[in-house]
Amino acid sequence: MAFHISPAAPIPSHVHSSPSPPNFFQVSSPCSRRRSLFPCHPISLPFLSPPHPHVSPKASVQAPTTPQTSPLPSPDSSSLDDGDARSRLPPPNPNPPFKNSIWVNPNSPRASRLRQRSSDSRYARLARLAASLDSSDPTEPAVSGVLASLGDAPPEQDAVIILNSMENSQNAVLVLRWFRSRIKLEKEVILYNVTLKVLRKCKDWNGLEALWEEMMEKGIKPDNVTFSTAISCARLCNLPAKAVEWFEKMPEFGCHPDDITYSAMIDAYGRSGNVEMALGLYDRARNEKWRLDPVTFATVIRVYSVSGNFDGALNVYEEMKALGVKPNVVIYNTLLDSMGRAGRPWQVKTIYREMSSRGLVPTRATYSALLRAYSKARYAEDALGVYKQMNERGMELNVILYNMLLSMCADIGSVDEAVEIFRKMKELPDGCRPDIWSYSSLITAYCCSGKVSEAEGLLDDMLEAGFQPNIFVLTSLIQCYGKAQMTDSVVKSLDKLLELGIRPDDRFCGCLLNVATQTPAEELGKIIGCIERANHQLGSLVKMLVAEGTDNETVRREAEELFQYISSEVKKAYCNCLIDLCVNHDQLERACVLLDLAIRLEIYRDLQSRSPTQWSLHVRSLSLGAALTALHVWMNDLANCLQNGEELPPLLGIHTGHGKHKYSEKGLASVLESHLREINAPFHEAPDKVGWFLTTKVAAQSWLASRSSSDVVAA
Repeated sequence: MAFHISPAAPIPSHVHSSPSPPNFFQVSSPCSRRRSLFPCHPISLPFLSPPHPHVSPKASVQAPTTPQTSPLPSPDSSSLDDGDARSRLPPPNPNPPFKNSIWVNPNSPRASRLRQRSSDSRYARLARLAASLDSSDPTEPAVSGVLASLGDAPPEQDAVIILNSMENSQNAVLVLRWFRSRIKLEKEVILYNVTLKVLRKCKDWNGLEALWEEMMEKGIKPDNVTFSTAISCARLCNLPAKAVEWFEKMPEFGCHPDDITYSAMIDAYGRSGNVEMALGLYDRARNEKWRLDPVTFATVIRVYSVSGNFDGALNVYEEMKALGVKPNVVIYNTLLDSMGRAGRPWQVKTIYREMSSRGLVPTRATYSALLRAYSKARYAEDALGVYKQMNERGMELNVILYNMLLSMCADIGSVDEAVEIFRKMKELPDGCRPDIWSYSSLITAYCCSGKVSEAEGLLDDMLEAGFQPNIFVLTSLIQCYGKAQMTDSVVKSLDKLLELGIRPDDRFCGCLLNVATQTPAEELGKIIGCIERANHQLGSLVKMLVAEGTDNETVRREAEELFQYISSEVKKAYCNCLIDLCVNHDQLERACVLLDLAIRLEIYRDLQSRSPTQWSLHVRSLSLGAALTALHVWMNDLANCLQNGEELPPLLGIHTGHGKHKYSEKGLASVLESHLREINAPFHEAPDKVGWFLTTKVAAQSWLASRSSSDVVAA
């Protein structure tokens, strides 16, 4: 069979941005001479493309239809921008005519010579030369020796192809200097841009900055491609501040960013902490319909999350899907982390199910986000399930994730699980072995379960491991000793704290106050002494509350001064303990004074609510003594309403919540139910409303009428 061989077409100037050789050598059979075999050469992804793939506009280059024998055209700056979305070349003609095709016998010597002169063969030869340069020694003699085969004045296009094919940034700079010394360049910035792209490919930011300095010294003016390459390199190197720096000096050189560069800067500004600029560009992107990549969406979600606007983060996710951008693993991981920060474990579950339904494989970052979210929300079953999956997949946790699991187990009383996790940590390499927080969490778990000997044994292990107990460890131990009524051990723990030079904080003093509510009267003096040593003002108030003869106005004044001094996080806990002390020592009037003060200072909020159909008392956030005091005050309020002729609603209710109470081994509901029976109050647990005790207007009026105004609520 005979073949037609058409002459080689010239290499287009954009070739340095294409990683594969263009097939310009054509062979056609006689029966298909009018069928074009010229391929379309797609321009590569935008120069600002992130490390993760995204949808980007494509353009194609039309191959010439008529063979040319003139010299190859000089490349221009615009042809070098492999990501310039503004360049749109027309699509190739699917049937270009073969006007100058000549028939050549494929077995003749002439066919062999034509093949050797074809651009296909030329490109392959230059690509092999680039590979040799990559592997050569990074010295000028070694590089010059490899390039000697090009002669003294190689074509400028050869320089572009060779540099574009290279992957060794150090040698690429030497190759650039070799070509500059031998070629008279029309636009030197072109070769520099191609070299910058090699540096970007190698993530060599220092090399890029050094080459930039060389450009400035030689007076070579950068163009848009220069800046876009540098900005995308900064993103790849995780240097968002550098990306911002380069972006903001573009106008100085007369360069103007395009939409793709602006889109990339949303990511750069967000990661560098300039939230206002990032969100401003994102709003502009929505209005002007820029094409954004998943990495940029992930950054915007993260920006909203860090600023606390978690609904905004979800809205960005929905907008992304509406635009047809498919979420990738990075997007889902960012969103899972955001919802975990927001304390929305139910949304974390929903997002993870959606991710799984799309067939995306969870990464270690996915499991870490799930573990953080579930541990923070105390979703123990889900958190331990994720922990099990990570172990099955051979994914090691870091010490922070282990400590989050231990803290969760300590809070919910899962001692066995905490012990097993701690045991596994001790078998891991040094970087993941237990630290002071690991010991603190397990000691807390032991203490909350009343396992004094285990807690003390672990404290000894901690000391042997070289860790001194911190305030959290000693606070847990004091709480444990208080529950076990080991008063002397409480005193020793305080001595140890002061010996270590640790200053008691509000939480530590609150722990001592809680211990005081559990201490028998004969031992109470020792605990009050500890409280005075830790916080003199608090100790003085406690003395007043349990002493005889202190007037209520003095108690109110001293308590108000204390609440102005302590942090807001502990005010409710202090109030609960102080009222408990009063109730325990039959000082009901002082308890009522403290309750009234707490309501006035908004430490307790919304204890009572009224609607046309029901009046309610809400005590679920109170300690036992505070709840009984609030009940006493509410009963008196109801009695006063009747005396004043005010109508009661059809229903009256007490909301206690359900389950084990935070401040007692017993549930608040069971304690309150027992007390209601003692005073013959007509409240009964509602079968259809868990944690509620209800009564009718008629029953309440009858009971209140028979109740003596001198009745007191027994503790």
